[in-house]
Amino acid sequence: MELKFTVAGRIAKPVEEVFEAVVAPDRLSNYFTTGGARGRLETGAEVTWDFHDFPGAFPVLVQEVIPNEKIVLQWEADGESATWTTVTMEFSRLDDGRTLVRINEFGWPETDAGLTSCLGNCEGWTGMLCAMKAWLEHGINLRNGFYK
Repeated sequence: MELKFTVAGRIAKPVEEVFEAVVAPDRLSNYFTTGGARGRLETGAEVTWDFHDFPGAFPVLVQEVIPNEKIVLQWEADGESATWTTVTMEFSRLDDGRTLVRINEFGWPETDAGLTSCLGNCEGWTGMLCAMKAWLEHGINLRNGFYK
């Protein structure tokens, strides 16, 4: 069985603002990368993300960026250099002015460790969408003090 998931949420902001909240490191650090993000998400870039709940900046390889539509990222699964997961974020403008963000990830080894990591990342991306909604719509950082 292939280990993969998709999570989605609607943000009451224009797609341009939602997209920029992900690609700009200073904005992403406001609500998601609690330890900071270094580098703008651009096709071919390698950036780093750091989290208080998982200390130590780790590399994120940016495979593709289509402004206001899609971001494709890759990183090591379980710290194994031979195994990479792929994350695709899709941004859709809704008729009511909101933005639908859909995130899917796949590529873990079909092992107990792979399943644990897959479920952990599903939890992490769900938290990211909730935190992004609270920050963009209400200026509240849900992750502030949550982990440390």
